This record gives sequence, C-alpha cells and structure tokens, in this order.
Amino acid sequence: MSASSLAPMQTGRAENGDRIDDKSFSRIAALVNRQTGIRLPPSKRTMVEARLRRRMRACGKPDLAAYCRFLFDEGGIERETLHLIDVVTTNKTDFFREPDHFRFLAGPGLEAMLARRGRPCRLKLWSAASSIGAEAYTIAMVLAEAAARGPGFDFTVLGTDISTAVLARARMAIYPTGFAAPVPEPMRRRYFMAARDPARRELRVVPELRARVTFARLNLMDAHYGVDADFDAIFLRNVLIYFEREVQIAVVGRLIRHIRPGGFLFLGHSESSVGSELPLRQLAPATFQVL
Repeated sequence: MSASSLAPMQTGRAENGDRIDDKSFSRIAALVNRQTGIRLPPSKRTMVEARLRRRMRACGKPDLAAYCRFLFDEGGIERETLHLIDVVTTNKTDFFREPDHFRFLAGPGLEAMLARRGRPCRLKLWSAASSIGAEAYTIAMVLAEAAARGPGFDFTVLGTDISTAVLARARMAIYPTGFAAPVPEPMRRRYFMAARDPARRELRVVPELRARVTFARLNLMDAHYGVDADFDAIFLRNVLIYFEREVQIAVVGRLIRHIRPGGFLFLGHSESSVGSELPLRQLAPATFQVL
C-alpha cells in the first residue's frame, strides 16, 4: 500500500450534480476505509470530488451524481473499486527519504544480517508500501554499493503497494531528473541513465538494478500476506499514520511474521510508538529488531 497517503485538501466546492452527496460520500469513505484502512473524513470531500471527476470522465458520466448512481445503483462498484483506490490515494515518496534508515542499513544493519546468515547468502528485503518505487530502488542502491565493496552476498528487493497505478510507474523506473536530486552524485551516475532526448529531462534506473527489484500488488488490510516469510528487513514508513491505532498494531503484527528472527523493521519516525506494543526491540529511531 502505498506508502499510501492523502494529498492536501483542495479548495472550492462543486455544485448541483457535479458534487458527491452526503450518503454517497459516506459509502465511498467506508469502502476506502474497509479496503485500505485509510480514513476519509468529511474535510476530504472536496479532494475526493476533484479526483473522482477523472473517473467520472473515464466512465463517460456527465457529472458526479451520475457517477455515484453508476457505482451504487447500477452495479459499477465492483469494476471501479481498484480505480477508486488509485484515485483517492496518492503516494508521497522520495529517494533516500529519512536517510538515517539507509545509513543504518548500509552499516550495522547489513553487518548483522551477514553475521547471522553467513556468506555466501542472498538477502531479501521488502518495501511494503513502495509507491512509485523510490524506496525499493534506494534499498537496492545501498545494497549494490555494499556488495561492490565486499562481495559474498546477493540480494533481492520486493516492492508492494495497493495501487496498481503506482506499481506500473515503479516497474517503468522512469523519474524526472530533479526527482533524483537526493541520490548522491556517484550513485546517480552508476544507477541511472538519462533519456536519449535531453528535452525529456528524465532518468531511468539501470537494468542491472531493476533486475534486483520486483513489484506486486498487496493490500496491508488483508488477513494474510501472500509473500515469503523469511525477509531480512521490511520497510513500512509513513503509512501507519493514516490508520487507526488497532489497525496499525494489526498490520505491523502481520508484517513481523514475515521477518527472520533478528531481522529488522523500519517504520516512519512519527510511527515508532507502534513497535513498543509488539515483540520488537528498538535499536535506533523508528528502527526495530524482531525478537
């Protein structure tokens, strides 16, 4: 799931049929909460209306009232559920966001993983709310740098998200040139290639690194996650803040079942209190080890 979060509310209200009535908004909010765990309070209605106009046009509906009738009275909800999730959620992400986590991963984290696993080995890491892929590719860059300095291990990175739209972008691995600004210059030269047409001002992750990273759709609200149970580390950052407390604990509880004993869990810095209620030992800010 994305790192999935809601964008700031837009101003201005649509009128007449080009707005969502109270009952329809409540039903949409309940669906989004049930599917993703994300709350849509009434203060987000303007944002939801603005975003659903894209789906309204895609479905050939003249206004939001007609689109809501299509959803709830004409059987469109099943076909539209994934699109609704994609449209009403957005995904804030950057390369090397919260860089202390990556410094830990490159240093004591990696040292502990290799001491526990021995060499040769294949490390497995999971970006559990990968959005458009920046976090997953950052993990891969950090590990590729370490493998070049001290060979003897291989690695794979899994990126998952609830949004099919952002996963498609993650697989493409194409980003605006400015988006890669947080990547240190030597790594930018090694792990990105510029578009052949300079006017496009885009970079793409090199094939060698893309080959280490796979992406799949996964809903953190599911009772069981259909992924391996032997990850060395999982990143789930800046997503839990959109969930109720009991949902936060349930999600993290499910995630740690997929981490090897002694492996690591990285949460967002504003989410670290969740770890205190689970079998985790805090090593650094928002950095935990599975007991």
